[in-house]
Amino acid sequence: MNCPQVLPASKKVNIAYNSLLSSKFTNDINLSLQYTLASPVNFSGMGLHTGKLVHVKLIPAPVGTGIVFFRTDLDDTPIPAHYNNVIDTSLSTVIASPNNPNIRIGTVEHIMSALAGYQINNLFIECNGPEIPVLDGSAAKFTTLLHKAGRQSLYADKPAIQIMKPVRVEYNDAFAEFHPSSKNQLSLSLTIDFPNSLIGKQTFDMDLTPLNFQREIAFCRTFTFKKEIDTLHKMGLAKGGSLQNAIVVDNGKILNPEGLYCPNEFVKHKMLDAIGDLSLAGHRLYGKFIGYKSGHKLNNMLLHALMKQTDAWRFQFSHQLSGRVYHDSQVISLDRYPLRQET
Repeated sequence: MNCPQVLPASKKVNIAYNSLLSSKFTNDINLSLQYTLASPVNFSGMGLHTGKLVHVKLIPAPVGTGIVFFRTDLDDTPIPAHYNNVIDTSLSTVIASPNNPNIRIGTVEHIMSALAGYQINNLFIECNGPEIPVLDGSAAKFTTLLHKAGRQSLYADKPAIQIMKPVRVEYNDAFAEFHPSSKNQLSLSLTIDFPNSLIGKQTFDMDLTPLNFQREIAFCRTFTFKKEIDTLHKMGLAKGGSLQNAIVVDNGKILNPEGLYCPNEFVKHKMLDAIGDLSLAGHRLYGKFIGYKSGHKLNNMLLHALMKQTDAWRFQFSHQLSGRVYHDSQVISLDRYPLRQET
């Protein structure tokens, strides 16, 4: 196994990296409660594939809403963040309105990963373009925005999906699977295996907690190969891609002058993607995820396979929260999302 080269980082990069480890990110959170943001927050950035400036607004949402996207440049049709609404996984995770597949939003995996890491269950996301901005290619800037907005408890129970028996999907030599676990959280083990000697075979294991997400995953950037970028450019795609939002590998070199932020940044970013993709289950997952060379396609296939096997999972409720008893929160069906609250 060849370890990837970590190039000497500049002082500026070190400062940026250290700033990602926010003291506000802790594990002091009741995972059975529902959360939203304490206040709205706006941001703008370049779309990875369109290369166009996109404006996004994150708006607090009430109990039972889930994560719902809206294309404000179209007709404001809701696009619930749900595995059933995934229509494309070739270059990113793309979701669409269940009633109109032409109303879609792409590159949702990084912001969904940040929301899962920060434990936000209810949110309206308004976007005036076809994809969420790539920002720096990781989830770090999203988590910074979530810190800025703050997290608000809604004091309502949120059922989790507990894995009851193994479920596995395969595609060529790659696979993804769920296993039962005694932990009331999602544990992940992911392996990548690239013929490129700079990346090679890497494995990373982690329990998904807010603190682990911030310290281990959030800052890890997407990566690609220069020859793939050249091909995408010829297809009119990846117009917004640059060394500012992706690690670019060319043969045995990393083209980014700052190098890697950590030796296993490649596999950690793949885990970041997996966390975002699996959050489209619509509920927290309690169990063990194991992936070998898995990507957006397999991650989505695994959720479909899980939900089809009704004996492979169950809802786990927590009726006693913080010494007080709350009613179980209603599970909202896809066609009954509440209207957005005014802000």
